[in-house]
Parts: sequence; structure tokens; C-alpha cells
Amino acid sequence: MSTVQGPETHGFQTEVRQLLKLMIHSLYSNKEIFLRELISNASDAADKLRFAALEQPALLSDDAKLGIRIELDQANNSIAVVDNGIGMSREELIANLGTIAKSGTAEFLEAMTGDQSKDSRLIGQFGVGFYSAFIVADKVVVESRRAGLATDEAVRWESDGQGEFTIEAIDKAERGTRVTLHLKKDETEFAEAYRVEHLIRKYSDHIDFPVQLDAGDGKEAKLVNSATALWTRPRTELSDEEYKEFYKHLSHDFADPLLWSHNRVEGKREYTSLLYIPSNAPFDLWNREAPRGLKLYVQRVFIMDDAEQFLPLYLRFVKGVVDSADLPLNVSRELLQHNSELVAMRHALTKRVLGMLQKLATGEKDKYAKFWADFGNVIKEGLVEDDANKDKIASLLRFATTHDTDGKQVHSLDDYLARAGTEQDKVYYLLADSFSRAAASPHLEQLKSKGYEVLLLIDPIDPWVVQHLAEYQGKALVDVARDKLELPDARGDISKDTDEKEYKPLLKKMRKMLKSRVETVNVSQRLVDSAACVVAGEDELSPQLRRMLEASGQSLPEKKPILEINVQHPLLVKLSAEADEKRFSELSNIVLDHALLAEGSQLDNPAEYVQRVNRLLLEMGAATA
Repeated sequence: MSTVQGPETHGFQTEVRQLLKLMIHSLYSNKEIFLRELISNASDAADKLRFAALEQPALLSDDAKLGIRIELDQANNSIAVVDNGIGMSREELIANLGTIAKSGTAEFLEAMTGDQSKDSRLIGQFGVGFYSAFIVADKVVVESRRAGLATDEAVRWESDGQGEFTIEAIDKAERGTRVTLHLKKDETEFAEAYRVEHLIRKYSDHIDFPVQLDAGDGKEAKLVNSATALWTRPRTELSDEEYKEFYKHLSHDFADPLLWSHNRVEGKREYTSLLYIPSNAPFDLWNREAPRGLKLYVQRVFIMDDAEQFLPLYLRFVKGVVDSADLPLNVSRELLQHNSELVAMRHALTKRVLGMLQKLATGEKDKYAKFWADFGNVIKEGLVEDDANKDKIASLLRFATTHDTDGKQVHSLDDYLARAGTEQDKVYYLLADSFSRAAASPHLEQLKSKGYEVLLLIDPIDPWVVQHLAEYQGKALVDVARDKLELPDARGDISKDTDEKEYKPLLKKMRKMLKSRVETVNVSQRLVDSAACVVAGEDELSPQLRRMLEASGQSLPEKKPILEINVQHPLLVKLSAEADEKRFSELSNIVLDHALLAEGSQLDNPAEYVQRVNRLLLEMGAATA
């Protein structure tokens, strides 16, 4: 027998202390979900032990029948959730229950708003369901012994949720974990057998381990749940509510899933998949290194939580289960990465998810718009990473366009082409940093005047999107901010040859004055109301992509923009007639500065620009005095 030491006191991580205060307020109307969360944790512990026992059968030798037991004590107003799973060591208890292990930062709390519905959704996104116990309990005690220990030494964790917890060694003969909730005075309902049995059937009937209820009345414990893996049951036997509750058990999300797909494959390879699309983006969606993937079973034996090999990285938000009859039971991560069956399974599961999204996009457009707002930029990653499914992904894309004035609506490429008509042989787009800047861009003027719609690409990933999607439905994607743009039905009153001849003196003079700042100066065919715009060469990086790469620390060779001028604009007409060389230089530089600002670029020397404008204003004032 071990020597039991006295308790040690520890402080919660700062985020946990604040979380506990917020959780009681945000989830109080859904307080009963604490039981679902604790039973789900117990189920996970049993799953992990079953997997560990594949290599170490001795871990199960003293108690091979895994299960979960709910014990009620009305006299002491308490409820306990007991499992004989893998258990936790002292270090694991501190790490799992003293910190928000999945976030580790204040990002979670920054996202909290004080709005109950939003906060409860965020709490679910961060996987912190254990702390929901403090909604109904004024003290929580966790006693746990790790499987495989040579002695019966275990650990007790205890807290009232006010900012500290204690840890002490105890003697515990059985492996596994016991979580005891000492209920608040007004929460006696959760020590009543009828109420607890109802909650187990409602939230945890799908658990793949027996959940027994000991009412504390001296009678034998009662098996409450069906103890059958939900994904192994026929779809016709399952209700929407059962699917939703299984998703919440699987993901620890508090919100219902957006949609799901339950499918069994038979024939050359046999496996069952149950895939879910969440309603809301998880907090770590943009952390490409975060754990992700499906829960993998082989013949209903749990293998791993985050089997990332079954779906590509851009579908990292998908939750679900894959249960295979073909993969060997001693499967490991290394084997998963090289198993030939996985290639076919990954292809099929990816195709299924994309098919789910396509069905949603065509059948429930409002729901898809919500999905796109949360996950659209991640789907765009697929164009870069999954060339085999490029066409399917392209049909899922949504963009703002000049079809709307507020930027709140997004449109598919199919919508765009339907409005364009068969006579338009190109898909026009403009890259910008925001919708307002894109909508006001001078590059659009000629196209808008002719009634042509333009995609407004304003997300940081969009430069890579158009780089990998050169065409759609046989029609080339064309950047309207590039040099040598061939405009449909371009201005007929001035041809390019006429421009070069008639305006050659102006162009030559401006090229000379601005040679240190621009590659060249050309007459624009795309401007109507603006005096000038800057464009990139055909083989150059777009200004947006260049700014992003430079912001990430990459060093790029300096490239000058091309300045295009609207020779019919009053400012250029005046400039063409300007005889004073110094004034001509000042005005030419101001024209360029304004074109750069309209495009979204930063001026190399803002102070010099201000001085030029000030001098011009003073001259105008003197002329009118």
C-alpha cells in the first residue's frame, strides 16, 4: 500500500477562472447537458483503454467488461459518474482539469460576448464540457487511477470552481475515474432516479458501452442505454435527434450539426462512415497544425481519435466516424499513412463530403450561405491542395460581384455565367483588400458602363484561388487590373493606334518624368470617369499577393507598376497643355499617387505627396485671389 500524502493546492489557469464564471451564466438554461458531457468523457476513457489493450492485454485482465455507472445519493444530494476506463495520472489530472488544454490562450475569452446563445456555442467549440459540472454543483471531486500501475496509488482532484483546486494521492484499488458532483441546494432533481434515467436515454443512448444507473435505493443497478454503436444501426431505425446527440457526444459541440451523411460501403472494401458538417466554425479552424480528423474504429474497436488520413486538410472541420472491416487491428499511425486501402477510402470520403456540400448549395441556399460565411475560405484551400476535385470545389465557390451594391450577397460561378450569357467568353475578376475598395476601383469603369459583371475577390486567399483556377466551364478567368486587358466592346471612338500617335508627346513626357516610379505610361481603354489607374504586367504578381508576401517577411525583387491614363479626363487634358516643366512634373506625380491610393497601395513617400498637394492648393488659391 502506498504512502498517502496531504493535498496540494493549485490555482486554475486564468482562462479557466473566467470561463467558470461565464459558463454558469451562459449555459444555465441548458444545465442538464453536464451529464451528457461527463458520460461522453467516460466513454472516451473506455475507448482509449480498449485500444491500449490491443498491445497490452494485461490492462484489461482484472476487469475486462468496460462500462459506465451513474450513482445517486439523494441523502447527500450528489451524483457520481464512474468508469473503468484508462484513468488519469496526477500530471494528466492537472493538465486536463486545470487548464483549457485545447486553447491554452486568452483567444477563447476574447471571443466571448456576454450573449447567452453565442457564448454557449463558443464554449462547445472549445471542448470544455467538463466545466459544465459547476453549473449544478458547488463542489466537484475527481478520483482516478491510471490503468497499468503496479500499485493501487491514485489521485484525487477537488474544487469548488472558485479559482483553486487541490490534488492529493489516495488509495484506489480499481482503475478508472469517478467524478462526484456535490449538487447545489436547488439542483436536487439531478439526484432523482427518474430524472437522471430520462437524461441518459435522451443524450447518451448511443454510447457504445453499457450505462448503468444505481439509484441508491439498495436495488440492483439498471441498464439504461441500448449500448450499441449508433453508426452500426440501420438509418431507417435512427431519428434526427439521435444523430444530433451522437454528433454532440462526438464533437463536444453544444450546437446541432448543419447536416450529416450515414453510409455503408460493401463489396471489395467494407466500411461504414458517419460524417457531420458543423453549424459553426471551431475556434482553431485556422490552425492547420491542430488535431483533426475522424474517429477511427476497426470492427467497432476504437483505434484513434484524430485519423487525419481519411480527409484532406481543407476538410479539417468535418467530424465523424469511420468503422472499417478491412484494416488490421494492430493498425498504427505509420501504417495508416501507407496502407493502400486508405487511398481509395480517402477519395470516396472526400467525394462524399463534397457531394453533401453540393446538395446543400443547390437545395438549401440559405443554409449554404451560412456555411460559406464560416468555412468558405477553408474550402478555397482545396483548389490549391486537391487538383483531382478542382471542378467540384470550383462549383462550391461563392464571391461578391458588381451585381450587388452592398457586398452582402455572394454568388456562384454558375450564377455569374448564367447572367453573362453564352456570348461572353471570359469571367472577369478584380482582386482587392475590401469590398468597398473593389467596388470603387477605377479598373471596373469601362466594364460596368458596358453592363459586364465582375467578381470582386476580397479574401486573402483569393490570389492563390485564381492562380489555380485558370478557367471555369471553358471560359478563362481574366484579371481586369492587368496590362493588355482585352475589353469587350471597348471604346470605339479611340483606337490603340490612334492613341499612340495622337498622344505620343504626352506619353513620352510623362514616361520621362515618372521613369523612377513606373515601368511605363500607356493610354487606358478601361477608364471612364477616373484620371488614371495602375496595373500589373501580365507575368507579375498582383499587388495584393505582393503585399501579403512582403508582410510575411519574404523579400521580393522591386517591380514598378504600369500607369494607365484616361486622356479624355479634364485633368489629363489640362496636363497635356501644361508648358511649365516643373508644374507638369508635380501634376504627373499627383496623378500617379492618386492611382496608387485608389488601388490600395501605400505611397513610398507620403510626406512628399502632401507637399505636392499643398503647393498645388496654394497655387490655386493665389490664382483666384
